[in-house]
Amino acid sequence: MRATARVVARADGRGGTALPVLDGEGPLALRRTRSTGPAARVTLVGAMSGPLGGDHLTVEATAGEGARLHIGSAAATLALPGQTREAARYDVRLTVADDAELHWLPEQLISVRESDLRITTRAELARGARLVLREEQVLGRTGESCGRLTSRLTVRRAGATLLDQELSCGPGAPGGWDGPAVLAGHRAVGQLVVVRPQYERHKPPATTLGEWAALTPLAGPGVLVTAVAPDALRVRRVLDQALRDLG
Repeated sequence: MRATARVVARADGRGGTALPVLDGEGPLALRRTRSTGPAARVTLVGAMSGPLGGDHLTVEATAGEGARLHIGSAAATLALPGQTREAARYDVRLTVADDAELHWLPEQLISVRESDLRITTRAELARGARLVLREEQVLGRTGESCGRLTSRLTVRRAGATLLDQELSCGPGAPGGWDGPAVLAGHRAVGQLVVVRPQYERHKPPATTLGEWAALTPLAGPGVLVTAVAPDALRVRRVLDQALRDLG
């Protein structure tokens, strides 16, 4: 299956945000949810199971100049085995214009046993753009081993790369992914990226956030928070607290 969901947000000229494009296909259903502020809020609803082996799903979101767009999901995404041995693909493409803000805050992605998923998230930001991006991966459901999961995250601002990292886990992944230098035996991992123009003048310093999490300044106006934990709940608590502390 191939399916694409598209969201385009534009400033409405009255202090709010309009959604001239809100279109989903197949398992990717989009719903606008109530907002009392200037941001338009959209929820990604899984209308079908997936991604399954061989599927190619894409989410494209654009925040035009002056727009405020917050995107979440209604539930966790399950990467499932399919009838084919071909890997599933899930691509997320985010574009944020000057004086625009985009929050990408989906629920966790769970790598089910015998699944094979390659997820790529790419954010292209204008110089005056703001971004809050959270990704969380869970290796297997309760009591089961995980599938193969490869996750690539790239953030670019004004043509320059702020972050480009890849994590590969599960059967067939390069050795060491479960060792002390990477996941250290934990089953859940999360990343939070915050990019704000004011960080060009001053941004938070590098620091640890408990035993298994850290905040790292990026080479530009952004910071990266990375956390690992035995379960998704503890990863979420660390990332949520970090976002509150960043203000």
